[in-house]
Amino acid sequence: MSVKRAEQALVEQWRDILALHARTQGELDRALSGHGLCASDFEVLDVLAECAQGGPAYRVQEISGRVHLSQSALSRLIARLEKDGLVQRCMCPEDRRGVRVALTAKGRALHGEVLPVQRAVLARTLADG
Repeated sequence: MSVKRAEQALVEQWRDILALHARTQGELDRALSGHGLCASDFEVLDVLAECAQGGPAYRVQEISGRVHLSQSALSRLIARLEKDGLVQRCMCPEDRRGVRVALTAKGRALHGEVLPVQRAVLARTLADG
């Protein structure tokens, strides 16, 4: 295979990945909108749900690395989720400048309700991928 063909194959593979991501993101947004969430909202709730019940909350920086949002975009999203009563923020005891975020009971309940919807969309769109 020539270098040019190999490069074109990489570009096509990259574009296929982008198309799959866009298609999956759109499907998730449509499916979750009936629950008042978008895909990014759910991703944050899903990451937070991984904390053990009553366990330590995640630092905002830890969430940012897992959901692939900028610090400012994540801060706005967390503020919106907090306003809706789905998460709560508190200061880090070990670093007074840091902020930890945890699910509230309402957030945990909504996550449990929406989890099967999100997983079904992933199964459908990624299987078709």
